[in-house]
Amino acid sequence: METTYFDGLAYLIGIAAVVLLFWAAVYIFREYERGVMFTLGRFTRVCGPGFVIVIPIVQQVVRTDLRTFVEDVPTQDVISRDNVSVKVNAVIYFRIVDAERAIINVADYRSAVSQLAQTTLRSVLGKHELDEMLAERDKLNADIQEILDRQTDAWGIKVANVEIKHVDIDDSMIRAIAKQAEAERLRRARVINSEGEFQAAAKLVEAGKLLATQPNSMQLRYFNALNDISSERTSTVIFPLPVDLLPAGRKGKSS
Repeated sequence: METTYFDGLAYLIGIAAVVLLFWAAVYIFREYERGVMFTLGRFTRVCGPGFVIVIPIVQQVVRTDLRTFVEDVPTQDVISRDNVSVKVNAVIYFRIVDAERAIINVADYRSAVSQLAQTTLRSVLGKHELDEMLAERDKLNADIQEILDRQTDAWGIKVANVEIKHVDIDDSMIRAIAKQAEAERLRRARVINSEGEFQAAAKLVEAGKLLATQPNSMQLRYFNALNDISSERTSTVIFPLPVDLLPAGRKGKSS
């Protein structure tokens, strides 16, 4: 009876060992997952998706995710090329394109990409003026994305996109920018007024030359002016009188 008991116990232990061995040897990878397999510490292959058998103790598998990661770049203090201090934060989109390099060449690829994005953001924005940060954000995004993509290529990572979210400026600088914008609008208004005066003067010169060809046309202009004055309710009437009609004008002309 005692022998039968031990035989049954050994049988149960054997079944449990087989189940545990099977559980440790079987890996199932989803469509967006890959496994980097090592045999006795050496890289063997990239496996998955689907059903994969791994020899326990001899082989180990590290899972990787091929989906796009979204990494929020913390707010960075940046000094622009025109010595303006701003706070900038961004978001970066990247994914693994080579699972072997992402596991073997870098210890923690997510932390490495985040740190690299922070330093690159400060370096690139520091080469531009504040106006460029505010007006040419798409160009800056493309420049940062290109630099990150080139540097992370050795890690088997593809940086798909970089977006600068906020550019925060001090209140004193906001007031200075508002004054600058107001001065720029005044400058444009004065330039437009000057151009209008110049064009009006040119047209008056052309009109004077045209009226000089026909002396009687000036009389018509006088009557036109009187008609405009009479339509207004005013007690003072200014009548334009040609200088030639005055006696002194005639005497000076005759002499």
